[in-house]
Amino acid sequence: MKVTQTALPGAVVIEPQVFGDARGFFYESYNEAKYREAGIDRRFVQSNVSRSARGVLRGLHYQWPNPQGKLVSVLEGEVYDVAVDIRRGSPTFGRWAGVMLTADNHRHFWIPEGFAHGFCVLSEFATFAYQCTALYDREADAGIRWDDAEIGIDWPLSAPLLSDKDARAPFLKDVQAERLPSYTP
Repeated sequence: MKVTQTALPGAVVIEPQVFGDARGFFYESYNEAKYREAGIDRRFVQSNVSRSARGVLRGLHYQWPNPQGKLVSVLEGEVYDVAVDIRRGSPTFGRWAGVMLTADNHRHFWIPEGFAHGFCVLSEFATFAYQCTALYDREADAGIRWDDAEIGIDWPLSAPLLSDKDARAPFLKDVQAERLPSYTP
C-alpha cells in the first residue's frame, strides 16, 4: 500500500497493492492494521454507495457537530474528488486538495473529520463508495458552495448538474463560526 500526503495535512491518497492476471484483479480495499500504520486509526460505522451520471457534482458536504471522516473510492467510472479544510484556526483553512479516483487506478482518498468533501463525475456513470467514521446526522448535515471563488477549486467542468441543496449552499465566508469545526493541533 502506497500512501501519499496531499497539500492538506491529514488528507491522504491511498493506493492499494493490486494483484492482477488474465482473470481480473484483487486488492484489499481496507485493512485496519495497515491503515493504522498509515496514520488513519479510525473506526468506520457506516458505508454508503452512490451512482451518478456524467456532469453530476455532489458537495461540498460536511457534518458539524458530529463530524464524519470519509474513506472514499470509485468502483465504476471516474471522478474528480476534492477535500476542503474548513477547520477554524487551521493554517490551511479554506484550502483544497483534489485527486482523480477511477475504477482503474483503485485509489482511495481519506478525508478527515473537519473537512468538506465533494466530487464530480467525468465518466458516463460513476459508482462511488464511502466508509464513514460517524453515522449520517440530518441535523448536522451542512454544505459549502462548490464554486466559492475564495476557495478556488479548479473543477474539470464548468456547468455541473447539482441538487437543489448544493445549488443553494452558502459560501464559506457566510457560514457562522459555530457551524464550522475548530482546528486542534
